[in-house]
Amino acid sequence: MTDSSAYTPPKVWTWDKESGGRFASINRPVAGATHEKELPVGKHPLQLYSLATPNGVKVTVLLEELLAKGHSGAEYDAWRIDIGEGDQFGSGFVAVNPNSKIPALMDHSTTPPTRVFESGAILLYLAEKFVDFLPSDPAERPECLSWLFWQMGSAPYLGGGFGHFYAYAPEKWEYPINRFAMETKRQLDVLDRQLNQHQFVAGKEYTIADMAIWAWYGQLALGRLYDAGEFLDVESYVNVQRWAKEIDARPAVQRGRMVNRSSGDPAMQLHERHDASDFELRTQDKLEPAAEG
Repeated sequence: MTDSSAYTPPKVWTWDKESGGRFASINRPVAGATHEKELPVGKHPLQLYSLATPNGVKVTVLLEELLAKGHSGAEYDAWRIDIGEGDQFGSGFVAVNPNSKIPALMDHSTTPPTRVFESGAILLYLAEKFVDFLPSDPAERPECLSWLFWQMGSAPYLGGGFGHFYAYAPEKWEYPINRFAMETKRQLDVLDRQLNQHQFVAGKEYTIADMAIWAWYGQLALGRLYDAGEFLDVESYVNVQRWAKEIDARPAVQRGRMVNRSSGDPAMQLHERHDASDFELRTQDKLEPAAEG
């Protein structure tokens, strides 16, 4: 156990930038831009600035699902924001998202262009814009939105809490790992019980709630987050496993996972996405040999 007397909080907290561990170079207690940098703009009305974290994957999965259903207006350019290099603190990005977090979206089909930040807000904006993946029935829509916002509220416990202390903190501390593991497993149990009664999270239809929750809890169940599957005994959540695998098999989901990805299998990395053909022609396994030559 950690000695609880080892740290006494000061009367007024001050920032020690050396205490941030792995993220010390990009964390800071103030907002705003650190440098001037314009954002690129491609040929499509929808311009996405993101990275293939769970929050980024939510949006690219929805965009690919919309395109798969024939919504041609959902064509988009996706630009990779390297948060490890501080791209999120460039002046152009801060103008789109003052909170300096990915993803951020600009819709140039409106006058003036519309900015949308926060992944849940982007999902809701796009679902309403294209009238898809969001129930219109007054009896069903609130259930979908309730689960969407459940995910938005639960993600800080999984990502910023469990993920940080289990995988990224400079030291392993028993208390925070136990605290956030307990909460993560409780949330998995909430989801498992819901999916015991329904094919999808909000009922019979596949919606933006599924996309949002799958990006976090589905990928956790599939062993893709924090190398923590065994630790959290994710296989025991049988309904979550069924649902996670069903969604993972969708072609649009597989494409959405690739966009703005810069780690893992080069064949699954599409650093930028500007056209549907990029999935066949511009993944890193195809670009890297050309660069080396």
